[in-house]
Amino acid sequence: MSLRIIEISAPEKASDKIKELADRYSAIDCWQTKRKSWLGKNDEERTTTRILVDVMNQQELMDALTRRVQNNDGWRILLLPVEATLPKPQEPEVEDESKASAVKGKLKITDILKGSVTREELHADMERGATISVDFLLLVALSSLVAGIGLIQSDVAVVIGAMVIAPLLGPNLALAFGSALGDKSLILRAIKTNVIGLSFTLVITVFASLLIPDEAVLNSVEMMNRTNVGYASIILALASGAAAVLSLTMGVSSALVGVMVAVALMPPAVTLGVTLGNGQFSLAYGTFLLLATNIVCVNLAAQAIFRIKGIRPRTWYEEKNAKKASRNNTLVWLVMLLLLAGLIWLKQDHLGDEVVAETIVPLIEKAIE
Repeated sequence: MSLRIIEISAPEKASDKIKELADRYSAIDCWQTKRKSWLGKNDEERTTTRILVDVMNQQELMDALTRRVQNNDGWRILLLPVEATLPKPQEPEVEDESKASAVKGKLKITDILKGSVTREELHADMERGATISVDFLLLVALSSLVAGIGLIQSDVAVVIGAMVIAPLLGPNLALAFGSALGDKSLILRAIKTNVIGLSFTLVITVFASLLIPDEAVLNSVEMMNRTNVGYASIILALASGAAAVLSLTMGVSSALVGVMVAVALMPPAVTLGVTLGNGQFSLAYGTFLLLATNIVCVNLAAQAIFRIKGIRPRTWYEEKNAKKASRNNTLVWLVMLLLLAGLIWLKQDHLGDEVVAETIVPLIEKAIE
């Protein structure tokens, strides 16, 4: 059983209702202390309530507490992790054995659908992932250089290192999370961060390609692997995007390392920049399809899992807008995925190479000139 402490500081008049909510949502323990406010224009008596709760019940309890105290002045809710507690909390007992088995079965289904991390915790993580900072740009630059060296030398270990330090997965997950909540501000920030991160990568690698001979690109097994895309790439990206969100909602951040490696955005982005810089536009087309497939599939799968796990706004009005935004975004991603699937089919059927040579390559060359 994973536990958290919800700490609520609110006016004393709300203390009885807070205890009632703790009992209603099956809190393990609840205790209160009284103090006077040190800040503010008056010395209003305030009560600090600490509620020990199972993580599976924390989101519903936090929403109920927020609705109860949000109309008061000077309230605050904190969520604190619990490493251990003694005595060990006991599972709730049910007198009727048939009901007990039914409850256990129901809880197993609920556990699958519920996330152990609250909406507020996820929002803080997503905001960090969608923030453009000096650290973000430095990580993009360093991971681009590391990935480029690893790809040219066909050194798998170096390429994996670039995948792990690359920060490009963050804004994509933030985009899916913002869509699930209907948070336009977060959506726009995530798109901006994603565009800047990918553009910065392409600028660095296009200039770096001036130092890389064409033969080095063609002889690199790792780089050539990024120029081929198939339907397996779609399945891999969808599964990895879903795994990323599941690991986040479960609070298992270490699992994200595996996701970064499985559906990395940096190696295909670097390969795209190098092939464009060297004028190898047919190879760049295949790499572009792989990069676009990864981005679309990660966002589509992540958004779906956020909704399935019950990540939604607290109020019904916000949820109504979120459902509309989620539907619109899902439709856009599905259309893009179908388009990419069609382009992949053309490329695999060898018709795509002719199309690239006759139409897309001249357009790219004209744009560069």
